[in-house]
Amino acid sequence: MVLIVSIVTTYLAFSFNINFYVDLTMLSIAIIFPLVFTIRGSFKRREKALNHLSKFRSALKTVHYFVMSSPELSEESKVEMTGILINISNQTMDHLQKNDDSTKDLDEIIDKVLTFIVKNDLNISKNLKDRTFRFMKDLHESIENLHAINTHRTPISLKAYCLIFIYIFPLIYAPTIIFEIGPESNSGIAYFIVILTEFILISLYNIQDQLEYPFDNIGLDDINLDAFKIDR
Repeated sequence: MVLIVSIVTTYLAFSFNINFYVDLTMLSIAIIFPLVFTIRGSFKRREKALNHLSKFRSALKTVHYFVMSSPELSEESKVEMTGILINISNQTMDHLQKNDDSTKDLDEIIDKVLTFIVKNDLNISKNLKDRTFRFMKDLHESIENLHAINTHRTPISLKAYCLIFIYIFPLIYAPTIIFEIGPESNSGIAYFIVILTEFILISLYNIQDQLEYPFDNIGLDDINLDAFKIDR
């Protein structure tokens, strides 16, 4: 759509002999600066997500090690706890991939850890409880951070501002390019410059938009959530 706007705008500028000079410095700042700012913000959120995912898996694995090394617990209890931890891992990844705003179902699954500890209270030492709760705290913190990253992204108003200016830009840019190269020059040069510039701008916008959703497995730079499951 943006490329069509560029072509139509350039065509109309040539047809009606519209050309003028405008200093494009301010327009460049008005578009490029917000785009770069939003891309950097999205990239930082992606890096933080990777950090929290690593912490999430580390906490799960550590709790699993504590449970499996406990001599007081029966094999049936160990298998039960392993199933709970695997379920937490799988459901968390599904939650992130679906971009779900509600964590109710996920919270209910995590609460099963407490239910397990209460049920096996006599067979779990105080030391094991303390260690488990400490790493469950890290687990909860990682999940909450991942959920926040997944649901709170670049302000919509800023993205809308960037997109509006990208569409408006050819209206000013095309006549300016025609003025610079001269109305009598080859029109193909003007078309090429305007289309190329708009292509670069919309590509940067699309890159930022893809980085906004690092868990949906659509973009090339999305995070491979399967690599952070406890049973990978």
